[in-house]
Amino acid sequence: MELRGWEEVDIILFSADAYVDHPSFGAAVIGRTLEAAGYRVAIVPQPDWHGDYRDFKKLGRPRLFFGIAPGCMDSMVNKYTAARRLRSEDAYSPDGRHDLRPEYPTIVYSKILRQLYPDVPIVLGGIEASLRRLTHYDYWQDSLRPCILCDAPADLIIYGMGEKPIVELARRLAEGFPVSGIHDIPQTVYLSRDITPEPDDIVLHSHEECLSEKRSQAENFRHIEEQSNMMHAHRLIQSVASKYVVVNPPYPPMTTDELDASFDLPYTRVPHLKYKGKRIPAYEMIRHSVNIHRGCFGGCAFCTISAHQGKFISCRSKESILKEVRQVVQMDDFKGYLSDLGGPSANMYGMQGRNLNICGKCKRPSCIHPQICPNLNTDHSKLLDIYRAVDSLPEVKKSFIGSGVRYDLLLYRSKDESANRAAMEYTRELITRHVSGRLKVAPEHTSDHVLHLMRKPSFSQFYDFKRIFDRINREEGLHQQIIPYFISSHPGCTEADMAELAVLTKRLDFQLEQVQDFTPTPMTVSTETWYTGYDPYTLEPVKSAKSPQEKQAQRQYFFWYKPEERQRLEQSLRRIGRPDLIKELCPHANHRASTRPQEPKEEKRGRHRRHR
Repeated sequence: MELRGWEEVDIILFSADAYVDHPSFGAAVIGRTLEAAGYRVAIVPQPDWHGDYRDFKKLGRPRLFFGIAPGCMDSMVNKYTAARRLRSEDAYSPDGRHDLRPEYPTIVYSKILRQLYPDVPIVLGGIEASLRRLTHYDYWQDSLRPCILCDAPADLIIYGMGEKPIVELARRLAEGFPVSGIHDIPQTVYLSRDITPEPDDIVLHSHEECLSEKRSQAENFRHIEEQSNMMHAHRLIQSVASKYVVVNPPYPPMTTDELDASFDLPYTRVPHLKYKGKRIPAYEMIRHSVNIHRGCFGGCAFCTISAHQGKFISCRSKESILKEVRQVVQMDDFKGYLSDLGGPSANMYGMQGRNLNICGKCKRPSCIHPQICPNLNTDHSKLLDIYRAVDSLPEVKKSFIGSGVRYDLLLYRSKDESANRAAMEYTRELITRHVSGRLKVAPEHTSDHVLHLMRKPSFSQFYDFKRIFDRINREEGLHQQIIPYFISSHPGCTEADMAELAVLTKRLDFQLEQVQDFTPTPMTVSTETWYTGYDPYTLEPVKSAKSPQEKQAQRQYFFWYKPEERQRLEQSLRRIGRPDLIKELCPHANHRASTRPQEPKEEKRGRHRRHR
């Protein structure tokens, strides 16, 4: 502040992540956006919330407001596994340290700031607040919680991607409007003691009703998800105690020019100098990657993207993408390889409805489930053009696609033959030019009834895609692997379903690596189904594995190939009435646990492991 000649700052942001000045880190994006709008911004990363609160006091009082950015990941997902065990490292902290971030930093930071500066507006943002904007289930507290404004003494939530609402809020406050009267900015949430619903408003079941009747919570969530993914959404109102939570509809999706403006801000693309010599794991993953779009119309039931970014795709221009790639290739440690040229889903760039009037009336949270919408333009031509423009740069030896690829979009055959040809062309180019030896895809399960609840395509499509992948590898003389992701204990999944998964993947000669146990996170269909026991869209009962024992009984089927699991698997298969699978999954169950598989297969897998 002294170097810049500032007597005070306009806005102070408190971030629970280490500060990385990069467009993949929310605090940097909001800070740079406000700076570009003419405001003086300070950012305090990972303040010490113990003792005398000196980190919260050292910059004094801002002229306009405090902003709280709790992190790129939900703080509890970042800290704990599905089994509620501490993760090995905090990916967004220097050297992965665990002690630099409190649980629920939104609440912790808000209480400290309100205590120190009772009259300064406090604005919440980021994933943690965005996904807790209404009544939600908290897995770590194992309870239904109200809007986070009821626990965090703040004035406003900005949910979703916050560039547009944060600038509008700053403008209003700079013009002298009191924060208590700013209730009409899109994409904001506030508490009110008195409100008169308008005809178009959707009044949800109260928080108290949801506490007493889980079905009410399930009914609420359908409205919440639909309104998060509509082009012209309605305002949501929910009563809690003696107040009302009011959720204003989101802004329209950002235009290409608006998104370019955000990505073209003068980011240094590196961690702050205070972290010199320290490793920030999340930054290491993305330092040589480029994000080309926002939004995802997949609508996967366990994913929070639709609640935060929405289903409509906002694309950067080719010029903006190439400008960032040119910045990456100038980095001292760049060796010619881009680690990812992608987005929330790798191959949705440039896709939207052919007739946007139809999209304007649509409530579907997914454009591709249960079937791909015939109005969706699935042409991959624009994406191919981006890939080829990037690969033509002399400094780029290869650009890899690290984001997840939707193979159902590649297999889809529309009435537009040019789009079909582009999909086939994209598939070959992806496999031959953009895979670093292993292509990661996410079938998630093998059971069609579980996949339906997940909003994922039938496993038969994975077979189809794998045949294409293997054929192209043979034709091109490549020796690449396909690496599938799977989830256990998803709502509706049983031990028998997991046994079938183990058998089917074993027949495909997979020893699974990319697996996870379902973790209920706020504001997803899967979480609401898991907690309430009802599918929010059909209100049909759905059973879920909830106890640690039930979850472990499902998870063990991922590891059928481990000798130490064989006895438990055999017992499980007998208990669920599937002894017919013992011979296939546990062929050596009657031998000593150390009995080795047949030598040829062991040699083959050994080569794969060494290759990996």
